[in-house]
Amino acid sequence: MTPDAFSTYIEGCRERFESALRQRLPDENLQPTRLHAAMRYSALAPGKRVRPILVYATGQSLGVAPERLDAAAVAVELIHAFSLVHDDLPAMDNDDLRRGIPTCHKAFDEATAILAGDALQTLAFQVLCQDHGETSATTRLRMLELLAQASGSRGMAGGQTLDMEAEGRELALPQLENIHIHKTGALIRACVRMACLIDEAQPQERKERLDHYAKCVGLAFQIRDDILDVESDTDSLGKTQGKDQISRKATYPSLLGLAGAREKAGALVNDALVSLHDLGPEADPLRRLAEYIVSRNR
Repeated sequence: MTPDAFSTYIEGCRERFESALRQRLPDENLQPTRLHAAMRYSALAPGKRVRPILVYATGQSLGVAPERLDAAAVAVELIHAFSLVHDDLPAMDNDDLRRGIPTCHKAFDEATAILAGDALQTLAFQVLCQDHGETSATTRLRMLELLAQASGSRGMAGGQTLDMEAEGRELALPQLENIHIHKTGALIRACVRMACLIDEAQPQERKERLDHYAKCVGLAFQIRDDILDVESDTDSLGKTQGKDQISRKATYPSLLGLAGAREKAGALVNDALVSLHDLGPEADPLRRLAEYIVSRNR
């Protein structure tokens, strides 16, 4: 897949996803209007949309029609949006900027931001429940369980807790990886796993290889975030640069140095690509996405 073809593919996924997301978010003219406006403000803010694109790209690699993937793509991004709203609150990361615009609690207020995050989270599960396409009720139930686990205490929320507890402490590399396997990696793995669940006929071995791909790109994604927090600037990132150092967080550059962090990310991407060896050109978007994750500038 050429760079131009990949760009076209990504743009097509984003357009499809944005349409599906807008359809499922409550209209801001409906009561309670302030809450619905905050939900739409946070979920529709311009982002990379890596997670929904991962859902579509995994589905394409398995021959799943895009319309069967819309609900899963929307659900994972709603969970991601909820996590950003809550992470930015003064009680946690206390950020004023996200995706190049004021954070939800700055644009509205703290109470509204808490409620908007809560509502985005529950909407994610509602979207999966209401998906009455070709996906069986049994499969949708398994997707609900998977997403709940990925976003709960054994996944993203647990990882965020470990991350906060580690502030100001020196960590070994396995401890840092454990934090990010949960905080960042769990939801990224859920994107791939949910797409795999939709195609129930896929061999288990292939699903396991795709899961390994997701684990690798999830960690690589976090390493690139850590590098950008050192090298980039606030305007480019769309969020406050240098917060990791201010918060005294353990990061891959702080443990490995910038060169070592880049090397680690590259090794993870290579490992991810090996996991796709039995898939043909239909998996090229997954291959390009892994490479994009470690070369992106925001």
